Amino acid sequence: MKFVDEATIRVEAGKGGAGCVSFRREKFIPRGGPDGGDGGDGGSVWLEGDANLNTLADFRYTRRFRAENGQPGQGGNRTGKSGADLVVRVPLGTVVFDADTGEEMGEITRPGQRLLVARGGFHGIGNARYKSSTNRAPRQSTPGTPGEARTLRLELRVLADVGLVGLPNAGKSTFIRAVSAARPKVADYPFTTLHPNLGVVSVEPHRSFVVADIPGLIEGAAEGAGLGVRFLRHLARTRLLLHLVDVAPADGSDPVEAVRAIERELARFSPELAARERWLVLNKIDLLPPDERAARCEDIVRRLEWDGPVFRISAVTGEGTRELVGRIMDRLEERAAEEAAGA
Repeated sequence: MKFVDEATIRVEAGKGGAGCVSFRREKFIPRGGPDGGDGGDGGSVWLEGDANLNTLADFRYTRRFRAENGQPGQGGNRTGKSGADLVVRVPLGTVVFDADTGEEMGEITRPGQRLLVARGGFHGIGNARYKSSTNRAPRQSTPGTPGEARTLRLELRVLADVGLVGLPNAGKSTFIRAVSAARPKVADYPFTTLHPNLGVVSVEPHRSFVVADIPGLIEGAAEGAGLGVRFLRHLARTRLLLHLVDVAPADGSDPVEAVRAIERELARFSPELAARERWLVLNKIDLLPPDERAARCEDIVRRLEWDGPVFRISAVTGEGTRELVGRIMDRLEERAAEEAAGA
């Protein structure tokens, strides 16, 4: 079952240009000597992060990438032109593997970040470089070396500003449908999302963020139960976690225990992740009578001893979602400013 976007490509660096064997022949200079120039280096292949790309779909049509070869040297001590490097743009979050060895070569997480995946061949040496006091007319030169060639496997893992956590049927898929254009499957019976869904939430022009609907966790996920363990590592990339909880479960379970169960799984998987900034989102308040909502929500917060931000929403009706989205955008901009100041 694929939960990441994948693509396999072939990259080939350019070969180095051959060195030249040449002798200077000019009028009135009977013993001109060797003047063969070196070849040019072959071009290398680089992968570069591009924030405007979101998928690896383009690599399904173009799978082979080849850099230019270096040009051979020429007489008159002229060096051959080096081959141009080839830059292949990939989305942020791309992890690069050597398909033949399985070795992880690197990960691209920042715009403009480059990763060398195939080094160009070294240039050949011309005969002028072999001239010496004992070898006045060398006729040897070297060819350029071939460039590296590799088959790469690219994986695009989930990258999002905000991650949604909660038990299955907490309303995460409904929430992402309500605030973005993503359309994950939803239903009125308990089931868990099988694939992570990404949605772009646009607050206003030039102010937006990406939210990830991470498949629901269950008890024992950190030890491998269910699907959640496959996606827990993606939460480490998010800046903010929204913990959605159903305030009126159909099975009569306790919302407080639902929150505690997720907290235990996060702590088992990664103490650092458990300490990540997390907001409590009390969902499905539309299922409660209006005069009982405040008391029920306050009781949950009190028993949890929650001291962080709390929001009451209904993902189905949209109640409270606009305020929550606005607060998220403000907080993400604050975090970005803090990170820029600390860099």
